[in-house]
Amino acid sequence: MKRSPRRILTLTALAGVSLTAPLVAAVPAQAAPASPSARVQAAKAADQQRVLRFWTKERMRSATPMERLFKPRTFVPKDVRAGLAKIFPPAEIKSFPNGGSAWTGGGKVTRTAGRVFFSYQGRTASCSGDAVTSANKSAVMTAGHCVKLEGAWHKDWVFVPGYNNGERPHGTWTASKTLATTQWAASEDINYDVGAAIVNPLDGKRLTDVVGGQGIAFNQPRGQRMYAFGYPAAAPYDGSKLIYCSGTVINDFLLSRGIGMNCNMTGGSSGGPWFLTFNEADGTGIQNSVNSFKYNFLPNYMFGPYFGADAQSVYNQAAG
Repeated sequence: MKRSPRRILTLTALAGVSLTAPLVAAVPAQAAPASPSARVQAAKAADQQRVLRFWTKERMRSATPMERLFKPRTFVPKDVRAGLAKIFPPAEIKSFPNGGSAWTGGGKVTRTAGRVFFSYQGRTASCSGDAVTSANKSAVMTAGHCVKLEGAWHKDWVFVPGYNNGERPHGTWTASKTLATTQWAASEDINYDVGAAIVNPLDGKRLTDVVGGQGIAFNQPRGQRMYAFGYPAAAPYDGSKLIYCSGTVINDFLLSRGIGMNCNMTGGSSGGPWFLTFNEADGTGIQNSVNSFKYNFLPNYMFGPYFGADAQSVYNQAAG
């Protein structure tokens, strides 16, 4: 039986009835008790403020890349690794020795892509995500392990679009709900490592009204040229900048049914978007996967889940 590969994870309330007072004396007016719905809304607002206070600049800087907070799963035997290393073509080398470059092209991706922060088993952790077009204007796509891992859903979940060296130019967006594919939620199947979040309005505005949203597509042909973005936070990166890789995508013929590309972004980039037809001039593309995992013996390759019907179902739930 196949085992799961190592993830990159290098991996956030009754209506009152008033009685008429006697006319013999004046009594102070009292406010009617809040309705159940008003109490729920007040509780949600209070929790949102709590999460926003929790995520200070210092906590974000010190958040651990998700992959460091859990034990690696199984690996391919050594005799198999040597042969596979010869099969996979060498990764392109860019400005960093591991194949990922800082994105300096500007454009829409610098607003839609962002860092994801959350609490995992009492510890602060980070991933990446992307704002996509949706009916509710509040959907963020990420990896499944960036919303749930080892049977527990993450807490204090926030999305920071356009994060740049500690600055949050477009605000911090708290999640009202996080979601994952049925397969990931049930058994954390790496083939379906897709997650999403619906974020709360911020200052009366909805997410994509502020930062815009990238297109998204499902059931697309494999083997196309794609761009991957994320905020790797493990050496040699520190999570301060948006990093990207690009190249022709291959099929993973080892332990998953996903896709892979030349890229050595590290932990913290999990959940970052993969784009088809990416336009470097304006930073727009069609999201078609997310950074998911790596094999430890193929450090120059990143793998992501194929966006099929299950990924589409998660998006539909998040899109409203």
